[in-house]
Amino acid sequence: MSKTWLITGSAGGLGRTLAEAVLESGDRLVATARNPGRLDELAKQYGDRITIAALDVTDAAAAKAAVQIAVDSFGGIDVLVNNAGFGNMSPFEQASDEEFKAQIDTNFYGVVNLTRATLPVMRTQRSGHIINISSVGGRVSTPGLSAYQAAKWAVGGFTEVLAKEVASFGVKVVALEPGGMRTNWAQTAAGTNVELLPDYQSSVGAVYGMLKHLAGKEFGDPQKIAKVILDLAQRDALPNHLLLGSDALFVFGLAEAARTKEAAEWEQVSRSTDFEGSDVSAFSGSALE
Repeated sequence: MSKTWLITGSAGGLGRTLAEAVLESGDRLVATARNPGRLDELAKQYGDRITIAALDVTDAAAAKAAVQIAVDSFGGIDVLVNNAGFGNMSPFEQASDEEFKAQIDTNFYGVVNLTRATLPVMRTQRSGHIINISSVGGRVSTPGLSAYQAAKWAVGGFTEVLAKEVASFGVKVVALEPGGMRTNWAQTAAGTNVELLPDYQSSVGAVYGMLKHLAGKEFGDPQKIAKVILDLAQRDALPNHLLLGSDALFVFGLAEAARTKEAAEWEQVSRSTDFEGSDVSAFSGSALE
């Protein structure tokens, strides 16, 4: 049975690749973008199987309007893909309030706005998939990406909580966490280079250099990632998090090993703050597991 998708950020990058894959599969699509004119070619090619909507994901009212377009055009939404996002690289100290907030608003509140608008539809249907395009940056820390990665860490936590809340009425939620993809993300992030203060050359400056070296050589193939997303939309069971790419697995492994080591080294300090006689067995079998 064909599905109805709503994809944010459909005009370029992974969003465009996924939009094309969805339509080629025979499914229906509400494709959204800040500049909907960039989707005209898809509209001409796929006719009544695609509806285009202008959408700034930071606008909660616009998110509701886009969801209503899906309901009016196709009767519901089976798959929401929260894909819209961007990153700008700079030391936190050198990032303006406006730059920092813009990344949080798009990368996190964009997910919140579309999910809030879509959930009543999926709850009524008793089915649906919400696929949040996060990043391995939601599990690691990279100098220069404080705003972007703060948002992606928030997306990961939001996804886990939401998955537990909505499982009883048939909605599945996953955060995809790719490493580098061959889109224009790295060029955009590295292209926002500010004149670094000398004290940040060894940290943020090193990451600038790495991004510029990797741009165009990233491991992640957007077409293969799109195929994974199409497969996930057919599954009844999803993980809360799904890393994509050997690079994502590698850097995540390093970060997890460092956290585990640190937790063990500080375990006695962690336990020292308990009241005498505290017993964690009270949490066994709870909703927290």
